[in-house]
Amino acid sequence: MEIIPLHPLFAAEVRGVDAAAPLPEAQRAALTAALDHYAVLVLRGQRLDDEKQIAFARLFGEPEMNIGIYRPASQRRLARPEMADVSNVTPAGEVQGRTDKRRMFNLGNMLWHTDSSFRKPSGCLSFLYAHAVPEQGGETEFADLRAAYDALEAPLKAEIEGLRAEHSIFHSRATLGFTEFSEEERAALPPVIQPLVRRHPGSGRKTLYLASHASHIIGWPVPEGRLLLHDLIAFATRREFVHVHRWQPGDLVIWDNRCTLHRGRPYPLEARRDLRRVTTIDPENLAEYHA
Repeated sequence: MEIIPLHPLFAAEVRGVDAAAPLPEAQRAALTAALDHYAVLVLRGQRLDDEKQIAFARLFGEPEMNIGIYRPASQRRLARPEMADVSNVTPAGEVQGRTDKRRMFNLGNMLWHTDSSFRKPSGCLSFLYAHAVPEQGGETEFADLRAAYDALEAPLKAEIEGLRAEHSIFHSRATLGFTEFSEEERAALPPVIQPLVRRHPGSGRKTLYLASHASHIIGWPVPEGRLLLHDLIAFATRREFVHVHRWQPGDLVIWDNRCTLHRGRPYPLEARRDLRRVTTIDPENLAEYHA
């Protein structure tokens, strides 16, 4: 196994691993250590179907089950509930139209976010695999929240220590003007409270925990808290903290949601983009999940 850094601060390409084949324990441990250090890993040239992708992700944690907002079970393109359909493809295999509600919902993925911060339990590792990608556009950008925290001035670090924010998927979508959710959908994903600063267990480093899903700071006036969140995201996504991944079919990208932000970038409306994601549950929340 070979690890090639892609950015001065984080992110690396891994060569010599076949995610579709049985993974020796030594390789699994080495990948876990690499994730703890680099936070984002790129494995190119993989050949995965949905079952193999889920099986590979399961080696690193328990996958979360997806709630089908605008994709009820009878209309889902993908059969397995562990698989999030991060695509612009309809169940009939066509490219979504401009006003398709599922497309409107997924446009929120172009905001800086971390997967499942709006859920209890929250997300840990995400495994995103490319079946089809546009010839231009559609990149995914990643930001290192550990490096961003390290770069904060000491007074700001002291100010934000111990603060908590409310996260909601409906808040991030509302910032784009999309609010068409039923009461059942809202009840299925109630807001959750998350720390603004946490210690990343794999590296031992302190990290910001941010997302477009973060609505406000608990105990602060809403406008003041939103300004703080806005400023922190703007700081954490400065170019020196960001790595850009340009997709190729067969790419498997793995990242740690506990210490990174990411966002998709625009691509032509008529282009087909078929990416599928499995996200594991944060082990710190696992006992609560099974309670």
